[in-house]
Amino acid sequence: MSKIKGLETTFNSEYLKYDRYRPTYVKELYDDIFATKEINQSCNVLEVGIGTGQATLPILETGCNLTAIELGDQLAKFSKDKFSNYEHFNIKNVAFQDFDCPSDSFDLIFSATAFHWIPEEIGYTKVFDMLKSGGVFARFANYPYKDKKRPNIHIQFQKIYEKYMPNSLGVDEYSDENAKYISNIASKYGFEDLGYRLYHRTRDFTADEYTSLLGTYSDHIAIEEATRMKFFDEIREVINNNGGIITIYDTIDLQLARKPL
Repeated sequence: MSKIKGLETTFNSEYLKYDRYRPTYVKELYDDIFATKEINQSCNVLEVGIGTGQATLPILETGCNLTAIELGDQLAKFSKDKFSNYEHFNIKNVAFQDFDCPSDSFDLIFSATAFHWIPEEIGYTKVFDMLKSGGVFARFANYPYKDKKRPNIHIQFQKIYEKYMPNSLGVDEYSDENAKYISNIASKYGFEDLGYRLYHRTRDFTADEYTSLLGTYSDHIAIEEATRMKFFDEIREVINNNGGIITIYDTIDLQLARKPL
């Protein structure tokens, strides 16, 4: 979904739906991170924008010392409770731009479907400073795409979106070219050993589940409530009239970059 400046705190109001309906990430992604940078109990790790912890558990399970940053107070409290059994986990309810720590503090910094909210120059410059020499930055995100098995759903969705959210429904699937472009950004800020990976999967939703998922996206949350309910009713009707299930085709990208020794 599109990014709209000023909506980065809207997720805070829908944290329970966010935790239930937003996806986690595939095992292969973590395998690739750990192949690039070994993480163990002696390592310090930072997560930028934990949300409700969709990306956190595989990192925590390495036994590392993990600090998470989260701007939304309800999201931060939820994640603090969710991972309260992990002794070496702590969370800071603060904007990344305001997070203060010494230079050369972390072996790994990662951010999952969150780093796009931070201005590029601020984000990459600060990550570079906070990483130890040889430390790795892992940026990854999930990009959902239309139901390829049921093209009629997308055709009807286009008409609905033109009524409620004109020019907001993407038509292109996330590509290798998109991932490469994002990967190359890190080169402007002193990183080396740049690389990226793509992973693919599908997810099935009922009509109610799918509109609940839509209700976790910032631009959808921002719609006036009564209008949003009409919008979602029409989305549900389309899905139910086309078999009652919608299949989303996800592309997950991972960009890896290292701070020079």
